[in-house]
Amino acid sequence: MAILIQLTRRTRAPCWFIPRKQLFSSFPRRHGGIIRRSMASDPATTETTRFDLLVIGGGSGGLAGARRASELGASTAVIESHKLGGTCVNVGCVPKKVMWNAAVHAEYLHDHSDYGFDVGNVRFSWEALKAKRDAYVGHLNRIYRNNLDKAKIQTIHGHARFTNDPEPTVEVNGKKYTAAHILIATGGQPTVLTDDEVPGGSLGVTSDGFFELETLPKRSVIVGAGYIAVEMAGILSTLGSKTSLIIRQTGVLRNFDSFISTNCTKELQNSGVDLWKNSEVKSVSKTDKGLEVTLVTKDPEKKNNEEKISTIQEVDCLLWAIGRQPNTNGLNIGEMGLDTDERGHIIVDEFQNTSRPGVYAVGDVCGKALLTPVAIAAGRKLAHRLFEGKKDSKLDYSSIPTVVFSHPPIGTVGLTEEEAIKLRGKENVKIYKTSFTPMYHAITSRKSLCIMKLVCEGKEEKVVGLHMQGLGCDEMLQGFALAIKMGATKADFDKTVAIHPTSSEEFVTMR
Repeated sequence: MAILIQLTRRTRAPCWFIPRKQLFSSFPRRHGGIIRRSMASDPATTETTRFDLLVIGGGSGGLAGARRASELGASTAVIESHKLGGTCVNVGCVPKKVMWNAAVHAEYLHDHSDYGFDVGNVRFSWEALKAKRDAYVGHLNRIYRNNLDKAKIQTIHGHARFTNDPEPTVEVNGKKYTAAHILIATGGQPTVLTDDEVPGGSLGVTSDGFFELETLPKRSVIVGAGYIAVEMAGILSTLGSKTSLIIRQTGVLRNFDSFISTNCTKELQNSGVDLWKNSEVKSVSKTDKGLEVTLVTKDPEKKNNEEKISTIQEVDCLLWAIGRQPNTNGLNIGEMGLDTDERGHIIVDEFQNTSRPGVYAVGDVCGKALLTPVAIAAGRKLAHRLFEGKKDSKLDYSSIPTVVFSHPPIGTVGLTEEEAIKLRGKENVKIYKTSFTPMYHAITSRKSLCIMKLVCEGKEEKVVGLHMQGLGCDEMLQGFALAIKMGATKADFDKTVAIHPTSSEEFVTMR
């Protein structure tokens, strides 16, 4: 995701500007060529390798764009300094889902006796799980490399840096490369706190470091309220680590629909996560028994800003999940004059054009809809526009579905209730919602609710938002997202025959 796959609700307001005339490669070449030209950065004549498409970043978006461009006849190269697959494959969606699956097994173990099974003593091995998970990720890395080789796409290993040449050019390991079209798909990286910001903050790890843990921490502290913090807290707690989650306000997932935010906060507490609201980390220190995390908690109802100081001791893992930032360090985008927003994301228009002709960007580096499938779709759409002459090919960023792998999982697509009211007016929005205990939990001592909401607008009650949390909601969402993308109304939902007994039938029987 590139990530996690990170996977914050992970959309931000885009900054649009008027699209400029597009550059097309009228005569695609199968192989990169060598050109000789006088470079502004080097008065001597220098050899530069040329391609039709040069992709910086071997993550989801970059690889998707490169492979589709190659299929369309473009000579293509991918520059990657790390492992192929980007955040999603290496430290995001893929290994995270493996860990979440393991946590789901742990949940089901609690229910075995309710369903008549006597499983006796069950021992969990983090070490065995990590070995199999890492082997799977390594397998995917090799698949990506083989796919590039089969597609005759050149792989360049190293860090890319834009030069000051007249034509957009990058330098990797002392060699120069250029192309009619250069795609920046370098993704994002976890935000890291310095010791100046929080004394001892460097003693913690990020989501990247989570996947390097060799053993299950006995005591974990997660800092953050976004989807990464929620997922990591759920995984660690469910697998047996005593887990505290530190949030600055009163609830998690504050960019999601309030129905989801409120319920997910309750589910975390009900599952045993120690939730510290209105709190921030003041300092971190190392002791003989682990880390000591000092917190400051404010009571929002007291006007005198009274603060309470607390400590969590013997912490084995302090994990910062406080956001992500664009991965552009060392890329020298300033040399290109690329416009960026206040957080450093590369600004693109609806066609993924940057402010520099012939240079494009997709994925997390753009700071919008930070999801692996979004980067993939945008990369492919761009390839069709550049190398197949489909001048209107672009990704529609509306109604993008997303899942948070919490416990239980969350599925959401479209507008929140708050967004719909702001955009359409309260009088034009109608809400349908329900909460119930899934049939799975009818005979279990462990309980978990399923909540569902439909956000509808206008007289025809077009469904513009769907939000849910509960067992199976992760796999349930895709079909409903398709219906919403096609413009389904509440009447269309009502006309659909329910599948019984399932949780999903509630969406077509709501009143």
